[in-house]
Amino acid sequence: MEEAARYIGAGLAGTALIGAGIGIGSIFSKYLEGALRNPSAAASQQTNLLLGFALCEATGLFGFVLAMIILFV
Repeated sequence: MEEAARYIGAGLAGTALIGAGIGIGSIFSKYLEGALRNPSAAASQQTNLLLGFALCEATGLFGFVLAMIILFV
């Protein structure tokens, strides 16, 4: 019973990866839309692009690490 609960908890923690994937795709698509509309402003927004990417990726990694901790500890 405890093992089944562990697998369920790890699966739920792994759903953070879905949100991270959606967030990263959204960030890059909006950046490309904006860069194609106004190419001169694209360079000034690159820092915001990388910061948003890093925050989304960190959320996914935290979920992955949490899932691994639930499974193996």
